[in-house]
Amino acid sequence: MMTELANLTTMEVDALTDMDGGINLTDGHARLPLTEEQAAIVARIPEMFTAASRRPFPEIEREAHATFLGAIGQHSAPVGTGRILSCYSSTLATDIVARALPAGTRVAVLHPTFDNIADLFRTRGLVLEPLSEEQLLAMQWPAPPVRVVVVTHPNNPTGLVTPEGHLRSLAEHAARHGQIVIIDASFRGQVPEAQYDTYAVLDAAGVEWVVIEDTGKLWPTHELKIGMLASSANCTLPIERAFSESLLAASPVVLQLVTALARDWIDGGWERARILLERNRSTVQDAVATCGLTLADPESRISVARIGLPESGPNSSRLYQEMLMRSVHVLPCAPFHWADPESGLRFIRISLARPYEAVETAARLMAKTYLELSTAL
Repeated sequence: MMTELANLTTMEVDALTDMDGGINLTDGHARLPLTEEQAAIVARIPEMFTAASRRPFPEIEREAHATFLGAIGQHSAPVGTGRILSCYSSTLATDIVARALPAGTRVAVLHPTFDNIADLFRTRGLVLEPLSEEQLLAMQWPAPPVRVVVVTHPNNPTGLVTPEGHLRSLAEHAARHGQIVIIDASFRGQVPEAQYDTYAVLDAAGVEWVVIEDTGKLWPTHELKIGMLASSANCTLPIERAFSESLLAASPVVLQLVTALARDWIDGGWERARILLERNRSTVQDAVATCGLTLADPESRISVARIGLPESGPNSSRLYQEMLMRSVHVLPCAPFHWADPESGLRFIRISLARPYEAVETAARLMAKTYLELSTAL
């Protein structure tokens, strides 16, 4: 039996607030120096404050939605219809959706995935069941009494992209059975293969849907981010009511920042980020290979990497604790497997959206630590 682990966000907070200055490779947010282009945008924030007082909020918000969603291929998103709400974060957007669903609703949630999705839904009185990645790829969709199907696209931590045909199949299945499809697309901006027009697919099927977008994984803006909560024209959930219980509006300054950064994203920003992430991914792969380990998801292109741990060696809970002793914060993967934590014990996750030197140092130390623990068994 494994002891209960803290949730992933608690581990991320511990890393962020480490007073001893340990290496933080936990959360998937970009914690990098600004590029020259991004620094020039940040330098314009005083202008954005001035514009926020002069321009109508709906105009600023609509521009941010159109620019960001257009930059990631979502040309059929309902920009300007009032069906995209701006939140402080995608986590808040998720909680708003959870509160809008009636207590007792049965929800199928992708498994594994980031545990706060399951935690928020359970806290709001929803009944969960896992939808495995294998079931998704086999298009084995849950039937009623499941009322809602939640897919993370691309998935965190595996990087799995739901293929367009699979999403179409799910949407058509859900439409036939009166189900709601919820998509968390927080990492979409990093992966071109995930940027097919999701909104067009969902609308063509006639399904009731909710989509959550996020800017926080793309740019090193120290939590100046927007979570976009979009819903279908036929959505029956009281999304706006639940939204109004949580906040008035997102910051018009941050919305302008998102607009500018999204423009840079399509003007070379994505390619600059991709080069850094792939260099870091290769560095992790090479480092852990020295102790016989491999990347669990070699095709993943999101800003995190899972490392597989053989059954014969220490599990991720043990390795995590030992890395903490050495002032390196990573994430054991048991909490990602929210319905079956035991199945996540053989994976540990590293964030790649960090300076190269930090990733290289941590990856080499992990390999050394794993070898030492394995020898001691």
